[in-house]
Amino acid sequence: MKHGGNKRTDISGTRTTARRKALLGGGVIAAVLGAGVAMAQDVPFFGLYGTPGVIDMPSADMAPDATLSTSISNFAGTTRTTISFQVLPRLSASFRYTAIQNLYLPGWTRDTYYDRSFDMRYLVLSETDMRPAVSVGLQDFIGTGLYGAEYIVASKNVGRRLQFTAGLGWGRLGSFGALGSTGTRPNEVIGQGGIPTYDRWFRGDFAAFGGIAWKATDRLTLKVEYSSDAYDDEVGSGTNSGTAYGPVFDKKSPWNFGLDYRLRNGSQLSLYSLYGSEIGAMFTMHANPYRSSFPSGLEQAPPPIRVRGNAERSDLGWQNDVNVVNGLPVRVRSQLESQGMRFEGMELTATTATLRLNNPRYGNEPEAIGRAARVMSRILPGSIETFVIVPMVKGVPMAAITLKRTDLERLEHAPADQMLARLGIADGAGQAPSLAPGTLQRLNWSFGPFMQLSVFDPDNPIRYDLGLRARASYLLMPNLVLSGSLSKKLNGNLDSVTRTVTSGLPRVRTDYAQYSRQGDPAIEHLTLTHFGRPGKNLYSRVTLGYLESMYAGASGELLWKPVGSRLALGAELNWVRPRDFDQMFGLRSNVTSSGTIPELNGHLSAYYDFGNGFHGQMDVGRYLAGDIGTTLSLDREFANGWRVGAYASFTDANIDDFGEGSFDKGIRMTIPFAWVTGKPTRQENTIAIQSLTRDGGARLNVNDRLYPLVRDYHQPELARAWGGFWR
Repeated sequence: MKHGGNKRTDISGTRTTARRKALLGGGVIAAVLGAGVAMAQDVPFFGLYGTPGVIDMPSADMAPDATLSTSISNFAGTTRTTISFQVLPRLSASFRYTAIQNLYLPGWTRDTYYDRSFDMRYLVLSETDMRPAVSVGLQDFIGTGLYGAEYIVASKNVGRRLQFTAGLGWGRLGSFGALGSTGTRPNEVIGQGGIPTYDRWFRGDFAAFGGIAWKATDRLTLKVEYSSDAYDDEVGSGTNSGTAYGPVFDKKSPWNFGLDYRLRNGSQLSLYSLYGSEIGAMFTMHANPYRSSFPSGLEQAPPPIRVRGNAERSDLGWQNDVNVVNGLPVRVRSQLESQGMRFEGMELTATTATLRLNNPRYGNEPEAIGRAARVMSRILPGSIETFVIVPMVKGVPMAAITLKRTDLERLEHAPADQMLARLGIADGAGQAPSLAPGTLQRLNWSFGPFMQLSVFDPDNPIRYDLGLRARASYLLMPNLVLSGSLSKKLNGNLDSVTRTVTSGLPRVRTDYAQYSRQGDPAIEHLTLTHFGRPGKNLYSRVTLGYLESMYAGASGELLWKPVGSRLALGAELNWVRPRDFDQMFGLRSNVTSSGTIPELNGHLSAYYDFGNGFHGQMDVGRYLAGDIGTTLSLDREFANGWRVGAYASFTDANIDDFGEGSFDKGIRMTIPFAWVTGKPTRQENTIAIQSLTRDGGARLNVNDRLYPLVRDYHQPELARAWGGFWR
């Protein structure tokens, strides 16, 4: 059964350069989506499972590409919170967290049963005038199997107001009114959960389901449905440890009735009469990276390109005027600062200007390049035809981006891709001008509230801490950074976690409850980090100190990434010791109750941009607990900074040693603040939903890994976001 350890979440503000990961429940995600743009009417209505459906049965509908939906439904003591993402126009994926009160399952002895499940759905045939849409789906295909089902469903619209749906279901959806069978099917709820239930797919009894939806108005839709789910587990009852459980509700009829109402912002509010005995309700919100409330942004207009006269193009007299030569960098610096960027140095020749640029404001990197080029065109003498802009991140050059001034003058009002075709991108090693005196902003700090959540603990599925956090970084050199973070809890109940999570591996993460109880105040990290460029196409990082809340030591990383390549290769080696539970300056023994934590861990990594917004990563190596294996990740990325993806780790730790969940896996999404506010910023929040905190497949949470820092100014990423160049 799914009742293992919980996961902590930090949802205070983030910076792109930090790229912290958070783990949020559906309610927090809903709050983020609520700030988004109103969705169009082409989003289908969702059912109680948080996926496109009639009421409790699926339909063949698909949401528009890239739609992210969050729904919360409740009936008969059952609450389902679901996050769904339209991965491709024909493929959707969903994660669901369910709480069922008074459910009887053999061996279960708590008042509320908590379950996690994953779904996938594929559109086999699109609807035409002559045929219905047809979809095939897997429900709870990675989990305990409590909601396990498979289905083939067809939906057809008749006119503008009627839709008919009919399908065949297996598993739960084949448990009432069976028409036949396709072999035997295991029925037990899997104790550990977390593994694909492929031995059940499309096996066992199958039954028919269907429904009709009538759009009474543009906002109100009425529905009737015939359900093929017998709800066998929910209507059953029994005794565990002397306590009676069940039934959850009394199913009197297979017929369901309901109404869906579309709010002005595209959200869905639903009310249902279910199974002849229950009343249910649901609320669903949608967001889409392609649809922002501020598609053009709210930033100030950029300065226009200054078009040179013919005579000044050949005028080199400015080189002989010391006041002009010395004044040019001062003027460029002033104008860049007015655009929210930092001037760090400049070199001038008769025909070329090379700018050392730091961009702390614009999450769209081409916009920063474009605005810097506009400033240069307005200030620099007419004989300078070539602009070379060298973006600096953590004190090291990421690339050397070359633009011709003539192209800027000629193409200012042309589509951005014409400028992209004339762009030059080269390795930035050795290309950056020297750091100009007085331009380095050494001290950066922040102070504000934070919130940490603990979810998926069966004793209390949502816990929290509220407090204050101070962060600071000091640049000893442009590429040598001393940084730290200190937090103090003001209120909360994370320290009330009392469950002891069993593990067959060294306790590298499952002692999280001890850190929650004793770490107040806590030094979350205190590190000295050096960033470097050891050679062409090479980037390096060395981090020393208190690396994260649970480990101290040293971390080294080397990355190979040519500026024009879709492929990058990396290597990381870490030497670590566990920190004291109070998260101050002490260290503790690496011997735990279930084994010894090895001091060395690390990975070899491969990163690849597949195009069309898809990005993959494979890490192979040794994890914190000493288990050896690989982590596979796949993300869909958007030009405005949105990212949605999933990952899974497979190691030589066996399922029994790993414990509940069977292997490490999760989904994650990154939402840029600029998409919500319309104002340029590099701030973003990364939400990682990981069902359990276990010891297998666990990696060190060190800040500022190289690849996310490096790739933004390389050709594949610049090309993807190039539409912002003239913004």
